[in-house]
Amino acid sequence: MGFKCGIVGLPNVGKSTLFNALTQTAAAQAANYPFCTIEPNVGDVAVPDPRLDALAGIASSKEIIPTRLTFVDIAGLVRGASKGEGLGNQFLANIRECDAVAHVVRCFVDDDVTHVENRLSPIDDIEIIETELMLADLDSLEKRVVALEKKAKGGDKEAKETLALVDRCLVLLRDGRPARLVEVKPEEKKLFAGLGLLSSKPVLYVCNVEEESADAGNALSAAVAARAKAEGAESVVVSAKIESEIAVLPPAEQKDYLDAIGLAEPGLNRAIRAGYALLHLVTYFTVGPKETRAWTITEGTRAPAAAGVIHSDFEKGFIRSETIAYADYVAFKGEAGARDNGKFRLEGKDYVVADGDVLHFRFNN
Repeated sequence: MGFKCGIVGLPNVGKSTLFNALTQTAAAQAANYPFCTIEPNVGDVAVPDPRLDALAGIASSKEIIPTRLTFVDIAGLVRGASKGEGLGNQFLANIRECDAVAHVVRCFVDDDVTHVENRLSPIDDIEIIETELMLADLDSLEKRVVALEKKAKGGDKEAKETLALVDRCLVLLRDGRPARLVEVKPEEKKLFAGLGLLSSKPVLYVCNVEEESADAGNALSAAVAARAKAEGAESVVVSAKIESEIAVLPPAEQKDYLDAIGLAEPGLNRAIRAGYALLHLVTYFTVGPKETRAWTITEGTRAPAAAGVIHSDFEKGFIRSETIAYADYVAFKGEAGARDNGKFRLEGKDYVVADGDVLHFRFNN
């Protein structure tokens, strides 16, 4: 399991350029005019994790299989998208299908690249997109209220619970605040997810900066980072131009290129880590001579459910998991060394899998 992240933003902020770089393809047409992307482009990318190489080296694995995540390049939204402007309704529906939103924000100055609002203000850009998502949610919820009220009066318990949740969301939305800020009780999470609210999606702000600011960012990206922190979102600095140049280089040359421009890693790596943090995802590994493989789960997942990511039969027939922490596996050169040094553990159904665990599941067929 990875996650599906919709790349959104105003036209001409670098979304498609970033998508091309992220997926190392030219599937999305990048052009200096609005709506060059009419249908969403979808690309799977491998999640870079240096731990895979270390584990595979110790186990002499024939194959390394990283986990993957999906990026969806959604055409540029504009003011009025919630009312159908600029093909907005179609694009908003594409966002609804994603787990999170990567909001690309223009944080660079370039007179040769037009701005759809004829000015450069990343915070205003964010508010345009946010407003359109909230307006779409407001319209969606207000249309449901009458039917929910009728069912609730008739004694429908779920309708009563849903209506109470909808009312809380409407208070926020009418106040100009996104639905992701509503307080949701643990028992309401399923109902909340079922509302399909666009402004409830976790947000990663991707600050597209000029090449000179690719490492530390600039004043514009700093303003976006401050906003992200205030609302509990994540932000990352990326130069889409640099990423597009790195993407076409052979792997052996990428490090030399990064060294030459003073970057420790591609922006993709930072974006993935930020996305993982945003969605509270962790990785565990299965290791053997045939393959070393990464698996992604949600933080707090217990061992049987983690096993189910591999195959549903593993979860149904779960007996126990043979568990070694990543650091111990590496320090003691594999399973035998970890076992000899007391770092090999047998964990049951209540074990919460930790990031980096090396696991082998025992189950009944």
